[in-house]
Amino acid sequence: MPEMLTEEKPKSLVWKSSGLHLTHRLANGWLAVTPDIMRAYYTRPEIHPIEESCPAEHALFEKLMDDPMAAVDESEILAIADADAADNYRLVLNYRDHLVSHGSVEAGYRAFFVAGAPTVPPLFLEQLAHMIVSNILDGETDPFTVRAAELFFREQKATTTDGQLMLADAEVVEMYSRDGGMGGLGALLAEAGTPLREVSLDVMTEENAPQYWARADQFNFAIDFRFTERAPDALAGVIGRWIGHFYGTPVRVQAMQSVRDERWSWHVGLDATASAILNALYEGKTLDEAMQERMVALFRVEFLDPSRLVESMRGKPVYLGLAMNDDNLIRLKPQNLLVNLPVETIRQ
Repeated sequence: MPEMLTEEKPKSLVWKSSGLHLTHRLANGWLAVTPDIMRAYYTRPEIHPIEESCPAEHALFEKLMDDPMAAVDESEILAIADADAADNYRLVLNYRDHLVSHGSVEAGYRAFFVAGAPTVPPLFLEQLAHMIVSNILDGETDPFTVRAAELFFREQKATTTDGQLMLADAEVVEMYSRDGGMGGLGALLAEAGTPLREVSLDVMTEENAPQYWARADQFNFAIDFRFTERAPDALAGVIGRWIGHFYGTPVRVQAMQSVRDERWSWHVGLDATASAILNALYEGKTLDEAMQERMVALFRVEFLDPSRLVESMRGKPVYLGLAMNDDNLIRLKPQNLLVNLPVETIRQ
């Protein structure tokens, strides 16, 4: 896709950590792969040379900081004394070249999930998803929607006690379990039967939700993910906008409690556990109670332009599932919405 530059910048920036401020929109609303994005990767600890690094490594780093898109010959990498550092440069340069060759952040992200794509760390894919979601939600004023969108790029820890279903950022939970920060949420989660509401980590409510904007990059709001609460509907809205952004077609996404559809023809698990559960249910298998309880959300997707679907799916909904694994972790894979939907053509 050719790069058609515009000067459009984001209206607002929810997460500075998304890197959205390092880029701008192209004519189709997708994001440009800019030199500033790549500079951010070159300054990562795995790439940035240290004082003891060899002259060749320092020289390559300075070259790329001066011109992040500069061509790099293999001889320049082979000259680096530290073999691990040389491999890191190969990885990040392959990553750069992949993104540049596809013309936008979105197109490059999507192309990482097709045969022949370069292998990159999962963290890089999460960072791209973070930037893309930030672009999609630019100007959003509802904190519940933005908090729900964190599932697209941040692993969540689920707590299910006393009929609750609370989701908290897994990295924050780990931090609290390590040092007890801000009330010891991690210690609480390690104690079976202790409800999340008793810790100082805030659960988002109508009253405290406006505080989210000042704390967005801290990822320290928990959400009540029960069907009767706002979070599942908020996530449904984000899913719909993600699909619309990539496919260029409107959809309606609705949170559900169960699937009762004799014409059930297509489903997509948003994670490995949900895929296994949905496959089993579709095949008519009986699941034990423990496995059933791992499913945390179901969604019904209706394509408002049925002509975009493969012929056998026109007029039928697609069902989505989200589940927690054996460690009560939720790892939503937004790429599953790009490779597994029954759409005939994806936006170019």
